[in-house]
Amino acid sequence: MAHIGTFTQQDEGYTGTIRTLTLNAKVKLVPVDKDNDKAPDYRLLAGTYELGAAWKKISNNDRPYLSVTIDDPAFATTVYARLVEAEDGNHHLHWSRPKAN
Repeated sequence: MAHIGTFTQQDEGYTGTIRTLTLNAKVKLVPVDKDNDKAPDYRLLAGTYELGAAWKKISNNDRPYLSVTIDDPAFATTVYARLVEAEDGNHHLHWSRPKAN
């Protein structure tokens, strides 16, 4: 599992940085008004550009996290990651390569 970002929870959403080999961006997770159950809870924005979305989830250990999708033209495919609260109070964005079928 790779650590690709660090976020701080704000009154409205989260702010942080995502760093990969091809992306180094200051971003925000901004809450959205959901119009249906499948709609995301947050939009992932870099400035005015939308990079993805996030959904609130609960782990098997009953810990809340955000399931985050990140899409960028430099990526071969969409990146799926998890934003989890760390012991230091920050929130860390982790990515794991999907297992081949």
